[in-house]
Order: sequence, then structure tokens, then C-alpha cells
Amino acid sequence: MKHTYKVTGMTCGGCKASVENSLKSLGGIEDATVNLERKEVEVKMSHHLKLSELQNALTEKYQITEEVKQVEQSYTSNEFFEEEKSKFQQLKPLFLILFYITTAAILMHRKDWSWNGFMLDFMGLFYIVFSFFKMLDLKGFPDSFRMYDPLAKKVPVYAKIYPFLETALGLLFLLRFEVTIALIITLIVLGITTYGVTKTLLDKKAIRCACLGTALKLPMTEATFIENAIMIVMAILMLIN
Repeated sequence: MKHTYKVTGMTCGGCKASVENSLKSLGGIEDATVNLERKEVEVKMSHHLKLSELQNALTEKYQITEEVKQVEQSYTSNEFFEEEKSKFQQLKPLFLILFYITTAAILMHRKDWSWNGFMLDFMGLFYIVFSFFKMLDLKGFPDSFRMYDPLAKKVPVYAKIYPFLETALGLLFLLRFEVTIALIITLIVLGITTYGVTKTLLDKKAIRCACLGTALKLPMTEATFIENAIMIVMAILMLIN
């Protein structure tokens, strides 16, 4: 079932992300979509939640008020496949970006192939490209990142500097400077994030992935776990070699 509520106090993309992520953290909430222009949020619930429960999930800055409309939904098999297709379409930018990063890393070593060189350039390009998207909304990214990263939850400033940390790691790999240190930091940073991603997937929480910032609305899926796992495996192989 879907319910639409009025929400006051929202002024920017960061507010939008904060309200959506806060509501999605509630048990029983499958999705939450904010219409910033209309100051409304559409909430998809597996079971009905009281208005007070929704308000408690938000900070004092935001006030959720009367229900605008209610739409009951029963899913047919066709609608299920449409939803799965929609998820794939949402993840399409992520797949395309990974494809281009892989292709670029391969082309950089087409004349003098080296697995180590390929992995270093892949990791460097990965960090640079992903940090770019995070920097498109430096205000909104921390709220989304704190929804699943354990360290960001406990140390808010970590979420704020994370895009810059990724940029620095990307440059270290591409410039082949202090590679061992960069690999160790990668294992620590992505290890923490992957733990949070895994817990979110096991808890079946419907939240957005902040891997590409808030500019692209990506759902948290197994694809997020896989992309982190690839980087962790590469870092381990590089350290072993």
C-alpha cells in the first residue's frame, strides 16, 4: 500500500535524501520518494504505520502531517517482472560505468599487458569516477552514506571526507605512489562499507546506495556488494604479489 504525506522543512536535495533515507530505515517501509517541489513524500508500506511512528524517524527539522491520498496495490506476476525490470534500469548507470572503467584499464595496457598494472589502473579509475559522482552533492551524500556505513554512523565527519579520501586513493593508484599504503586503506575502508552493505541486504532494508552519490538514485542491491568485493579481492591480490 502507498500513502502520501505532506512534509515541511525540506529545502534542498540533502533534505530530500535525509527524509527518504530516514523513513526507509523503518521496519515496514519498502520505499519512500520525496517530491521536493510539492513538499510531499510517497511512502510504500508492507503494513500500515502510524503518523507518529513516521515522525519519530525524522529529525525535528522536518514535520510530517496529514495524509494526502492512499492507494492500495496488489501485485500481479506481470507487475513483479516490471518491478524487477525497473530495478535493472536503475542499476544500468552502475553497470555502464564499471564497463567503461574496465575497458579503459584494459586499453591502457593493450601494448604491454600486466595484470598488476591493469588492477592498479582499474582501482584508480574506480575511485576517481565514483568520487566524482559523490562530489556532485557533498551535502546530501553524508546522509545517504550514514544509512549503511558503520563508521560513518559513529563518526559523522568520516562521511563528509569520504569522497575526498576516494579521490586521494585513486590518485595514489594511478600515480603508483605509496601503493601498499593505499591498498591497506582500501581493505579497511571497503571492508567496513561491505560489512554495512551485507547487513543491510540481510535485513532486507530498502535504502538507496550512495556509491554514486545522490545524483543517481541507485537501490541497494547485491551489485553494490559485488563491486566492493571486486575491489577488496584486487587489493588482497596486489598485497600478496
